[in-house]
This record gives sequence, C-alpha cells and structure tokens, in this order.
Amino acid sequence: MNPGLTLEHFFMLTGLFMAAVAFGIARNPDHPRRWGSTVFWLVLAIVIGAGKSLPHELVGWLVLAMGTLVATKQVAVPEFSANGAEREAKAARLGNRVLWPILVVPVLAIAGSFVVGSQVALGIGCLAGLATALWVTKDTPAAPMKEGGRLLELLGWTIILPQSLAGLGGIFAKAGVGEEVAKIVAATLPVSHPLVAVIAYCGGMVIFTVMMGNAFAAFPIMTLGVGLPFIVNANGGDAAIMGALGMLSGYCGTLVTPMAANFNLVPVRLLELKDDWAVIKAQAPFAAAIWIFNVVVMYACVYRF
Repeated sequence: MNPGLTLEHFFMLTGLFMAAVAFGIARNPDHPRRWGSTVFWLVLAIVIGAGKSLPHELVGWLVLAMGTLVATKQVAVPEFSANGAEREAKAARLGNRVLWPILVVPVLAIAGSFVVGSQVALGIGCLAGLATALWVTKDTPAAPMKEGGRLLELLGWTIILPQSLAGLGGIFAKAGVGEEVAKIVAATLPVSHPLVAVIAYCGGMVIFTVMMGNAFAAFPIMTLGVGLPFIVNANGGDAAIMGALGMLSGYCGTLVTPMAANFNLVPVRLLELKDDWAVIKAQAPFAAAIWIFNVVVMYACVYRF
C-alpha cells in the first residue's frame, strides 16, 4: 500500500479542476447564465474537493443550493464553436494512436489495483492516460482544461444525479419504505396468488427504479417489501431466482427514466442530440419486451425449485 496517495487526493484534484471551470465561466461575458453556472460549479468543486472535511449538514445545504440553481434555470450551456474539418484532419493524422490513452487507463487500473487499491489505481490510470494523450496529440496542458471544461458544461447538472440518487436509496431504506410498501401491496393486490406476487414484484422494481434512477436502490425496498414476504415466504419461491430476475426487471426501469442520467441523459449531452428523450425513446420498446420476458421466466422458474 502507498500511504502517501489516497482517494482523497484525487477528490481534491477533481475539485480544483471544477473550480478552474467555474473561474473560466466567470471570465466569459457571453455565457448565457454566467453567474448561476459559476456558483454551481464552484459549489460542486467545494463539495467534491473538501466535502469530507465539512459538516454533513453543510454539505446537504450546498447540494440543495445546487438543486435550486438548476430548478430556477440558472445553469446553462453556452454555444461551443467547433471546427469539424480540423478535427477530422487531426483524427486522420493520428489514426489508431488516438486509442492509446484509452487503453492506458484500464491497464494501469487493473495492474495497480493489486498494489494501491482499485480506486486509487483508477485515478493513477486516468492521469497516465491524460499524459499519454498529450504526448500522442502534441497538445499543451491547456487543451484538456478547455475540452474537459466543455464536456463538464455539456453534462451540466446531470453529473450530480448518481450521487444524489444513491443517497436517496439509503434514506428510503432507513425510513422503512419497504415495510410500508408491503402493507400497501397486501391491502390492494391478491398477492396470495403466485402470478400476482411476481407481477407486483417485477412491476414495483420498474416503478421504484424509474423514481430513483437506480435498480440497486430499488432492490432492497421491493425485495423486503414484496419479494421476500409474498414470493418466498407466502408462496415458497426461490430467493436466488427471484433476486436475479428482479434486478433485471429493475434494469428495464433504468432504460426508460431520465433519473438514470449516466445512461439516458449523458449520451444525449455528449452527442449533442436535439431531443433530450432520444435515448429513452429508442430503448423503451426493448425495456417493455425484456420486462415481459422476465415476468414469464420468473413465474415459470421461481416456484419450481
């Protein structure tokens, strides 16, 4: 282990980078939401770079402040000028060498995980990939600052959704939402019937995943509230089969919710698509088909072993 390098160092480095992005926005008089965007990225820089040393209550208020800025539309993306012909010419000149930095990251992350831990190794791999990219492209360090800032602004507020939703799942679990779901389901549905129990469980996984954007957050709620009491305990179902297919049902919800920002909103921003719902519209038919398949397979298998 390397006691001199920890994950906190990479958090601080990330915070410094976001602070630099905020400074760049503040210096841009043509930015459509200059000061709101500056405050947003500066607050996020503080939360990520120094959040561990701050009181938890203060971090919570800072997150609410960022949410307020987003809700009041004070965070916006400027128009970025791009020379497509120049980029294509540079890509043609570099050829397959442009993939070298991408390959450096996983190689060092996997190899380094045996020495300094997986997360620290990933950070080292990213820095090595950045250095390799500068060497391959012959660009100055200003280039990754400029392009990295552009990508961050394109991602915008969606960058904070995964962490926020993970916290929400933990709050739901501690608040006993699963127990309340069990009471509601038992009072409204004939879950004594095995098929109804399966539909309720798989459907609930989709609904809670759509709400929270994360099947992992929905899983403990629905498994404790519906799966274990009605499929396993009441009808004698197999817990392993139920859990595996239940998670797959949750992933169907991931395909159709904007709350799953990493999957459904980030690609839209990175590809600069005009329709914010383009990815979800393309995935929705497959989500429906996979969910029906999961229900059929679970009903056919979970009570047979």
